[in-house]
Amino acid sequence: MMQDYIIRHATIEDLDKIAELEAACFPKEEAATRDAFSHRLKAYPDRFWLLMIDNKIVSMVNGMVSDIPILVDEMYSDSTMHDSMGEWQMIFGVETRSEYRCQGYADLLLRTVISEVKTQNKKGIVLTCKSKLIHYYEKFGFMNEGLSESKHGGEKWYQMKLLF
Repeated sequence: MMQDYIIRHATIEDLDKIAELEAACFPKEEAATRDAFSHRLKAYPDRFWLLMIDNKIVSMVNGMVSDIPILVDEMYSDSTMHDSMGEWQMIFGVETRSEYRCQGYADLLLRTVISEVKTQNKKGIVLTCKSKLIHYYEKFGFMNEGLSESKHGGEKWYQMKLLF
C-alpha cells in the first residue's frame, strides 16, 4: 500500500540527500558524484523530480534537456550541454530506495515526468538502461533502439526512446 507522498522538483538544499540516494542505488563506477550533482542542480534543478515521503527522498528521476536525440556520456559530466529549449528530455537515472522498491513509486514518478515533459512540447524522452530493464521501460512506451555507444561505468547500455 502506497504511503502519502509529494512530488516536487529538487533544490540545491537537496544535494546531500540526492548524492546519498545515488550512491545507494548505483555501483560506484556508474554513480554520479556529489560534485556532479552540484553542477547539475545549479544548471537545471527543474530536471530533477523527487518523490518524497515524510520529507525523505524515496524515488528520483533526473536528467537534462538537449537537441541531441541520443544520450551521450559527456552529458553526465558537462552540465553546460543542457539547453532548456532543446527538443529531447534525457533521463540519467531512475532510482528508488531499496525499502520502497516494487511498490509503484518509480512508476508513479516516471509517469509524472512523462506527463510533464509531454506538456512542454518536447519530441520525447531518451534514456539508456541495462538489458534487464528494457521490458520495464517498454511498458511506458519507450522503444529499444539497440546498443548505445555509451561506455558509462564500463557497462553495456541500450538506448530507449519515447516519442510524443
